[in-house]
Amino acid sequence: MTGDDDVPNAGEQAADRVHATLRAEILDGVRTAGSRLREEEIAAAQGTSRTPVREAIRRLAADGLAEIAPRRGAVVVAWDADDLDELFDLRVVLEGHAAARAAVSGRADLDRLRALCDRMEALRTPPDYPAITRLNLEFHREVHRAGGRRVLPELVARVVEAPLVQSTIRRYTPDRLDRSFAQHRDLVAAIEAGDADWARAVMTAHLRAAREVVRDAVTNAHPSP
Repeated sequence: MTGDDDVPNAGEQAADRVHATLRAEILDGVRTAGSRLREEEIAAAQGTSRTPVREAIRRLAADGLAEIAPRRGAVVVAWDADDLDELFDLRVVLEGHAAARAAVSGRADLDRLRALCDRMEALRTPPDYPAITRLNLEFHREVHRAGGRRVLPELVARVVEAPLVQSTIRRYTPDRLDRSFAQHRDLVAAIEAGDADWARAVMTAHLRAAREVVRDAVTNAHPSP
């Protein structure tokens, strides 16, 4: 196929577009954990050559959302229970710190955080899981940005997104979904109050609840013999 490599920067733009599309499909659960990322199939679907697809997959591997195995090719990463426990331990430390800093930094966009809460809650019945997943991720990113200008948001991004490969939000019961939304509201209140300890405690409780959902998902996917 021609076109992508014939125009300066076109290949990079195509790689950006393919990366964004694949990343969204992985985080939305369209491409499930362990599924193959076939270059030829993706190139045909995206109307591009295989070169930008290969670059996009390389970026997904750097993001922690894919892995490239010899003789098998690229697959969407699949985490086991121990991996996910480790990731959530890191999330509690990093996101708890981000929430505490967001409460005292003066950089939090409270209107934006409330708007994200409103939009997630509006999608509650029936649950629009892909949309809630995207909005939930943006809510957490907004807190990270308020907690740190550059280093913290970049550091926390990978450990936040990685568990989403397990389609975590889809595993939430209505009661768990309501509790998660209420914790978002509590976090906004803590940040607005400028109470770092409260914000850290809310984020910690929020992530521990999410850890239980993921543990249940992994257990059900791989039951004991």
